Amino acid sequence: MHIPDGYLSPQTYLPLFGVAAFFWATAVKRVRSALSHRYVPYLAMAAAFSFLIQMFNIPIPGGTTGHAVGGAVVAVLLGPWAAVLTISIVLIIQAVVFGDGGITAIGANCFNMAVVMPFISYGVFRLVAGNARGGKRFLAAAFLAGYIGLTAAAVVTAIQFGIQPMIAQDAHGQPLCAPYPLTVAVPVMAAEHLLLFGIVEGFVTAMLVNYFVKHEPGLVYAFREV
Repeated sequence: MHIPDGYLSPQTYLPLFGVAAFFWATAVKRVRSALSHRYVPYLAMAAAFSFLIQMFNIPIPGGTTGHAVGGAVVAVLLGPWAAVLTISIVLIIQAVVFGDGGITAIGANCFNMAVVMPFISYGVFRLVAGNARGGKRFLAAAFLAGYIGLTAAAVVTAIQFGIQPMIAQDAHGQPLCAPYPLTVAVPVMAAEHLLLFGIVEGFVTAMLVNYFVKHEPGLVYAFREV
């Protein structure tokens, strides 16, 4: 899902840098006020987990990659604002140090995977789980949080580079950035994540959240907001 350099025009990646920066600044304030110092090790562990799971990148048609993110796990356990920070840090390190995702696309990639996914995942979990703290409903909520959150982020990513042929053209009408239109980008990205990567994300989310509920229920941010 990492968008590389050259796939987004300045008309797209510059505004997304601004949007991402707004969420970064807000997340710093929210995390400082909502989480105590004892959660700092968990934030580091969440970033390490997200970094590891994102290393399993599989190239897919359309010019990007498919993979799990870990954003749903972090959002449910530590809160969506904590997920904004941890996932963003991972994405920035990947882009700057490992070349995984473009430098110009950092804002877009952070918006997609560190903003869209955590908030949608958290909302889905709260909606489906209700007051459940175990059982089939709880596991279904955790699975759907990962599945729907990742798929939504993938579709938003596809829209971003799918609109490029319409907004970034040369004098002859040829695309200057991503060449694939929405009719190609959205179906491909949606199908890959609905049928494979979303299932992986959902399964990982359900297993990890269920583990922490059994062994560290006080850690779960979603429970503290009920």
